[in-house]
Amino acid sequence: MTTPTTPRAACPSCGAPISFRWAQAVQTTCDFCKAVLVRRDLDLEKVGQQADFPATASPVQLGMQGRWGNRTFTVVGRLTYEWARGRWNEWYLRVSDGSGAWLSDAQLEYAITTEMAPGRPLPDPSTLRVGDTVQTDRHRFMVTSITQAQYLGTEGELPFATADRSLCWFVDLLSPDGTFATLDGSETPPLLFSGDYVTWDEMAPVGAREFDGW
Repeated sequence: MTTPTTPRAACPSCGAPISFRWAQAVQTTCDFCKAVLVRRDLDLEKVGQQADFPATASPVQLGMQGRWGNRTFTVVGRLTYEWARGRWNEWYLRVSDGSGAWLSDAQLEYAITTEMAPGRPLPDPSTLRVGDTVQTDRHRFMVTSITQAQYLGTEGELPFATADRSLCWFVDLLSPDGTFATLDGSETPPLLFSGDYVTWDEMAPVGAREFDGW
């Protein structure tokens, strides 16, 4: 499993100790007062306040460790989005090779993705329709679904600040060879992520959330 580092600081809002699982984290959320904190050199700056949002029913939680192929990972952060038919989590992973990845968790279906370089400009996700094509330097994708989602909140450590996130578009893509990808419109220009669908057993999780009756 990965061995997280634990640099420490104090919350500028309430004074509570802040410990980082990942030394290069840009943003974290205080467990005590829910202040959203961004690192500025050696200091922490409060940039917002995380309102209470519904607890996740997912077995994934911060600190959980697991496997992705021949690598291991630790869950260090979470973003939650809401759309017309429910909500889903994007968990930020620190991988044993030093890279980062995202574990998408929607209704007990899981996918792990990393950002890929498209090699050419990507279209605005809001302009696409199901059946359209998106060309990168390596793949020709077809649009399979389009979701408009509202950013709900965050916990743990992330590689970027979330203060400017609100309503955005996500576009699922599939190539003829079975490669899947997601066009992420939460930033401008949009980002492209690709990866693997995984099962719970394949991840061999350690430290997952347990529920009554399990």
